[in-house]
Amino acid sequence: MPVNRIVEDLKGLGIRSPDFVMAHVSMRKVGGRAEDLVEALLTVLHPDGTLLSYVDFEESDDIPFIDPSHSPACRDYGIFPEIVRRHPNSIRSLNPGASVCAIGKQAKWLCADHPNEYGYGINSPFHKLVEKDGKVLLLGSDWDQVTLLHYAEHLADIPGKRVVRPTYDLLIDGVKSRLTVEEFDTGDPVRSDMPPDYFRQIVSDFIATGTVIEGIVGGAESWLLPAADLVAIAVEKIEREFGDTR
Repeated sequence: MPVNRIVEDLKGLGIRSPDFVMAHVSMRKVGGRAEDLVEALLTVLHPDGTLLSYVDFEESDDIPFIDPSHSPACRDYGIFPEIVRRHPNSIRSLNPGASVCAIGKQAKWLCADHPNEYGYGINSPFHKLVEKDGKVLLLGSDWDQVTLLHYAEHLADIPGKRVVRPTYDLLIDGVKSRLTVEEFDTGDPVRSDMPPDYFRQIVSDFIATGTVIEGIVGGAESWLLPAADLVAIAVEKIEREFGDTR
């Protein structure tokens, strides 16, 4: 897939500099090389925009600890996050479980001071994306994989949120340490009575409002969602359906 063709497709969705864009990608549906897609996104966002990808960490026997400088992105999210991570201008946030990578003018600010605890919440890159009127770009991606909705779960005032306290082995600047943190459970919906595809329902409801830009990028049906509006609708839905009505 030629880079200039992808550039035109992305512009057709309304992406411009200085946008903040968090991308979720199915390269199988887009077609071509992830490297070319990253190049196209950065071309459209240049000079003042910022590209963001949720990367998490892939643990392995070769690297039995989290090393932000070398640990690859989680394979569960496809090849795109790893290509963003490998980019020479990529900056990675240091939260052990909610790590993101960013490229662009505001990448350093976006990834700085990512809280270790409740890393999808206040002062996280997800919070900053919303505060900067950023956008979520879905390129053939599963609607149930929109990481920003964990921020909505964090904000929603409902009882019974599940809290977990994972322990991580870290290697940062050559120093090994062990860290236990507290956060809302993001492995499953934050409440046990939420359906497993609840994020998909939220995105479906939002797209149905008709305020989302839809188009084709490469071979993928794609959507561009305003992050703040998505979070607002998500919080309202979560609180309405799972709030304490006693």
